[in-house]
Amino acid sequence: MEKEQHEQYEYARRRIKQKKRLYFHFVLLLIGSLFLFIAHNFFDLGINSDWHLWLITLWFFIFILHFIKVYITDRFMNKNWERDQIDRLVTLQQKKIDHLQTKINEETSI
Repeated sequence: MEKEQHEQYEYARRRIKQKKRLYFHFVLLLIGSLFLFIAHNFFDLGINSDWHLWLITLWFFIFILHFIKVYITDRFMNKNWERDQIDRLVTLQQKKIDHLQTKINEETSI
């Protein structure tokens, strides 16, 4: 029982760490976007194009990918999902082995 509690604790700790990093990424995105906007419009840095919008859009896309990883992918494809898949594949393999074994036994008894 202690091993299961430890695994649950580690899973919770890892999820909290992932969410904390995501929130930090969001705050960094907001501050960085504001800085880029101010740098382009008030200090007139760079070329006379909207390079800051492209950079902010790319950064936002990366943030969306990070969000999907934390809240969708890792939420459903965790250790329990891995164990279920491994158990299913082991069971399937065992059935195939048993089927082949019975086939071999039938052929040798004839």
